[in-house]
Amino acid sequence: MSTTGLKQYAGDFASLFFPKLCVACNGHLIRGEDAICTACLLECPRTFDEQDVVDNPAARVFWGRIKLEAGVACFVFSKGGKVQELIHHLKYNGRTDAGIAIGKSFANDLKHLTPFNSVDAVVPVPLHRDKFLKRGYNQAASFGQGIASVLNVPLFENGMLRLSANETQTKKNREERWENVEDIFAVNKKTNLAGKHILLVDDVITTGATIEACAIPLLELENTRVSVIALASARD
Repeated sequence: MSTTGLKQYAGDFASLFFPKLCVACNGHLIRGEDAICTACLLECPRTFDEQDVVDNPAARVFWGRIKLEAGVACFVFSKGGKVQELIHHLKYNGRTDAGIAIGKSFANDLKHLTPFNSVDAVVPVPLHRDKFLKRGYNQAASFGQGIASVLNVPLFENGMLRLSANETQTKKNREERWENVEDIFAVNKKTNLAGKHILLVDDVITTGATIEACAIPLLELENTRVSVIALASARD
């Protein structure tokens, strides 16, 4: 038996005792499925923002607010839907493997497109230190890790700092969301992001207030450009 065959056999044997489960439905994954099963992927509505990376619902959220090179989201977010369930597991149940897998899959659709083919670094929207210590990971960073690996660029997980722990955005309107995140982000002075094309990544775009507040200090750096990718975005 070849080395590849032995590895597959060992993996199949291990799955009998430690089965890999789908992040969305908790069903068993089969060979070739990574973190999320094919059936659930088909139930997650795609945005197809990659068909026009500068004029789509995710990008239009930021028009007249900040200058972006491009803005896209992978899935359409809706309350009670499969995508919300997926993101819940990613954020609160430690399924960072799902963020990595989706990041890799989406980045493969984008890697040859302008301007994503000129990205220099991936930077996730940061969590406040207290929330990070409590959760143990940043869900946006796992999504960014998958993207960075495909684009073959570095992930600066601590490229941005969250200076204060703001209240949850869930029940706030657009104006309240902006007031809640205004001036809470700063560029980490230990990282050199000036002059680079930064890909800012997050889990969900709703009003765009969080990403806008995070992008502003990046855009103040000399000759720095910003593009945005989100795992999902809300659509009217």
